Amino acid sequence: MVERPYTLLSCGMSIDGYLDDAEQERLLLSNEADFDRVDQERAGCDAILVGSNTIRQDDPRLMVRSAARQQARVARGEPPHPLKVTVTGSCGIDPAAKFFSLGDVEKLVYCASGAVPAAGERLGKVATIVDGGDPVDLSFVVADLAARGVRRLMVEGGGSMHTQFLTAGLADELQLVVAPFFVGDSRAPRFVSDGDFPWGPAHRATLAEVRQIGDVVLLRYALSDRFGDV
Repeated sequence: MVERPYTLLSCGMSIDGYLDDAEQERLLLSNEADFDRVDQERAGCDAILVGSNTIRQDDPRLMVRSAARQQARVARGEPPHPLKVTVTGSCGIDPAAKFFSLGDVEKLVYCASGAVPAAGERLGKVATIVDGGDPVDLSFVVADLAARGVRRLMVEGGGSMHTQFLTAGLADELQLVVAPFFVGDSRAPRFVSDGDFPWGPAHRATLAEVRQIGDVVLLRYALSDRFGDV
């Protein structure tokens, strides 16, 4: 059994299951009240993980927005923002991305073995590079994070990361927010791609909560017997 953090997957999607549309500008799938809820979840985590495609496409900050929540973390002896983590095969990430440039907190890049030398040259000044295997092994990633003191991990996408965590059985909770519209464009990225998921018609996931937040709906699923433990 892999020693790993409690792992929460957080995602917003359209009614028809898309994470975004096919346009260049990022599609907002939530509202201010839900963004604040997500900020609260971030503030309660030790690390936030996104795939390298999410960094390239969305350029996320992955920081706690609320000053009060930052101060509460500091009062607990924690940094104001969670550790930032990404996973990459090729390491083609811009070192000037907000992931690296914003937030006085450690950044970890789990890189495929063959790309580690290039990753060191490209990102070594802005992040810690970790050889994650070839291809990167998520079981190793979560075990390494646990060894670094991460007890609660939040995975914020994208679709490839969600798919890999779910099919590997490495998720304890899924928080899925559904926006009140359709994207209707197969060029757009979906919540998950094809895979052998532990939950199917014969093994249904446990719906733990349904909550309306303005015009969106939050669905919380318990994906392991550790649900809610941390």
